[in-house]
Amino acid sequence: QVQLVESGGGLVQAGESLRLSCAASGIRFSINFMGWYRQAPGKQRELVAGITSGGSINYADSVKGRFTISREKTKNTVDLQMNSLKSEDTAVYYCNVRTGFSNSWGQGTQVTVSS
Repeated sequence: QVQLVESGGGLVQAGESLRLSCAASGIRFSINFMGWYRQAPGKQRELVAGITSGGSINYADSVKGRFTISREKTKNTVDLQMNSLKSEDTAVYYCNVRTGFSNSWGQGTQVTVSS
């Protein structure tokens, strides 16, 4: 069974940075996708950034130029470097990992940006 462990959330002021990390274990098949989603109160969960097995990267328009996703294939980890944080980035951030047979989510980590 795939397990995802997230770390790195917290409370920061606007303009500061945070780095989120996600480590996947129990992976039995090739990973097709690793990414980060977020959900703010009263809003739907949205994709923040994702990276495919082929290396294609996709960012939400709202974070382009500020966030950077990176993946370490040998360790099955995915990080999200978040710079120039804004109050609207406040949300619970979820790691997502997909294989051909599974779609797994982390427990979520809170990111709060005070203005």
